[in-house]
Amino acid sequence: MDRPFLLVNESVWNRLPSSVRMTRSIRLYGAFVHSVVQRRSDRRQHHGTFFLRNRPELELMRTLVSQRTEGAKLRIAVLACSNGAEVYSILWTIRSARPDLNITVHAADISSEILEIAKKGTYSLEANGLTDSAFFERMTEEEMQQMFDVEDGHARIKPWIREGVSFQVADATDPGLTELMGRHHIVVANRFLCHMTPPNAEKCLRNLAQLVEPGGYLFVSGVDLNIRTKVALDLNWTPVLDLVEEIHNGDFSLRRGWPLNWWGLEPFTTTRPDWRIRYASVFKLGDKA
Repeated sequence: MDRPFLLVNESVWNRLPSSVRMTRSIRLYGAFVHSVVQRRSDRRQHHGTFFLRNRPELELMRTLVSQRTEGAKLRIAVLACSNGAEVYSILWTIRSARPDLNITVHAADISSEILEIAKKGTYSLEANGLTDSAFFERMTEEEMQQMFDVEDGHARIKPWIREGVSFQVADATDPGLTELMGRHHIVVANRFLCHMTPPNAEKCLRNLAQLVEPGGYLFVSGVDLNIRTKVALDLNWTPVLDLVEEIHNGDFSLRRGWPLNWWGLEPFTTTRPDWRIRYASVFKLGDKA
């Protein structure tokens, strides 16, 4: 996208000290720039992702499931699961802490090609198209050893992590999605709604809420904040405020993209009266405990 009319470019913006970016005048200007970028961008889906992409998000998920009784069933849905990195990151995190839980994961993506990679759970350690070594860049060597069997330049997800996972082609906007996938205690819908036009993203978010069991949790980061705030207020969702700022800032690639990319995420602040709803990435839906 051509940006000369914005009077700013990535080089100039990235050189600004963080203290300057957080001033009211710069934040307002950044919000204006981002609104223009969002209106003029040709949004499209991306399959690039990382293992352990947002650590505070995974930490909160581990905390939430720690309250479940021994041997309890736990149903998780992951939408737009891409190459499986998020699915396996979730399972490794939870099963490492609660191996006693009976976990089933239903993972879905609109691309059958990318799902084949997710199903195999085998990733090249060299840059190679859809399987790129950059997927591992946020992991430590110890975490690599715990999660993968490495051989001949490839990393394969360990069998105990892969158990109970099913992958299917599905469209997150499909009104029949609940009938297709059922309801779940945790629904993860991260980092793909921002690539939709605002009307489609709002419609999709309302549709995804139907997948959540009463009293269950919806994880939804990487979405236009105005849309998420509107839907959360309309449907009376309860924001989960544990680690709210840490999760908001937990995926530095999204934060770094603001304000010059449509998928960028604005800085966290408690000065807004609606900050609890606006910046929460996790919500409890319904009343059932």
